[in-house]
Amino acid sequence: MFIKMKRIAVYGKGGIGKSTIVSNVSAALSKEGIRVMQIGCDPKSDSTINLTGGIRIPTVLDVLRAKGDKTGLQDIVFEGSFHVICVEAGGPKPGSGCAGRGIISAFEKLEELKAYETFKPDIVLYDVLGDVVCGGFAMPIRNGYADGVCVVTSGEMMSLYAAGNIVSAVRSYGSRGYACMEGLILNKKGIEEEDEIVGRAASEMAVDILYKMERDSIVQKAEALNKTVVEAYPGSRQAESYRMLALRLYDQGSKG
Repeated sequence: MFIKMKRIAVYGKGGIGKSTIVSNVSAALSKEGIRVMQIGCDPKSDSTINLTGGIRIPTVLDVLRAKGDKTGLQDIVFEGSFHVICVEAGGPKPGSGCAGRGIISAFEKLEELKAYETFKPDIVLYDVLGDVVCGGFAMPIRNGYADGVCVVTSGEMMSLYAAGNIVSAVRSYGSRGYACMEGLILNKKGIEEEDEIVGRAASEMAVDILYKMERDSIVQKAEALNKTVVEAYPGSRQAESYRMLALRLYDQGSKG
């Protein structure tokens, strides 16, 4: 089904900053000479926007609606900063259709068009909305598309609640030989005793905290330039943090 490559799905509640983390991880890995494909699996379709200079690339679902069987890889796969291979699954218009349908359509089309064999990524990063873990949103977990799953969280109650649901879903599907749970990524929001709160939650979930990302206003400064921190401020402490997380995730993926 797939050529040999590392495949990691990164989940998280909407607004937790997972797309920022994933795009910076993609940029950092690419700078290390690792071939990266990033697939945005959120109906907002903005996962890769800071890799493409603020330009929203056409989504797979929109292109399929317009071109149908005439859709080619050149219509749905684009090159971003540092040669990151960018794809956005897309979703229905608000209030109509299943929000996970874009993911299902995107995965099926990429497979049909032999995207992985063509672009030969060393690692595929799926950026997946984690407010619900059903339908298309569960595809990276349950259909053999991802080897490992990471969850971005903060110390906020709803973020941890979503993380707990994702961990439970991964374990449920993992018992059937699908993706395994790699751990949590703490994206700090400046909450009092945040380390301790997330540490206790991780212990209750019986998962590791893979990395703690400090809060830094440089993230917003980079995004105002429509760039990742890795591109806009390569010498910053935050860029180095993303690099360290990226290599950690790549090493985690290597264990599969």
